[in-house]
Amino acid sequence: MHSDEVTQPSEPDRSASPTGGATPDPTGDLAIYAVRLVRLLRRELDLPAGSRVLSILDAEGPQGITALARLDGCSQPTMSGQIAYLVERGLVSRTPHPEDARSSLITMTDQGRESLATTRAGVSRLLRERLVPTDHTAEELATTVALLRDLIEPQPAATAAETRTEKGNK
Repeated sequence: MHSDEVTQPSEPDRSASPTGGATPDPTGDLAIYAVRLVRLLRRELDLPAGSRVLSILDAEGPQGITALARLDGCSQPTMSGQIAYLVERGLVSRTPHPEDARSSLITMTDQGRESLATTRAGVSRLLRERLVPTDHTAEELATTVALLRDLIEPQPAATAAETRTEKGNK
């Protein structure tokens, strides 16, 4: 190559496994790409502080601080700080826990639901934009969503097999 030639960076080999092994491990790849997707969302979107907590409350309903900390995988003092921040902004309310007068029950407010809906809309918009240049079908996307849901919310084996059979009969 002559010194005056300009080289273009090559496209990454999308067929290669990110685990780098000779035999790709799809389960390992799934974990790697799931983490990369979360990083992409955090990098590309200005996600509001506390969106994880709002998402937990949306999925699990009102919770005590200790339960929220356990669900989020953080310490109770860390969760207390997050809740104080969210209460101050009107995204959650804190009321006496009906079963334990020493603790509080945390509930998402209407403003918190609006904030979470806005965050989720932004995530959906970014994912749609990133999918436009691909040739993935709606069926492939639905399969991916079903796979992720099954990993996060596992079903008993009999129920999962019945669901697959029902889908195959449609």
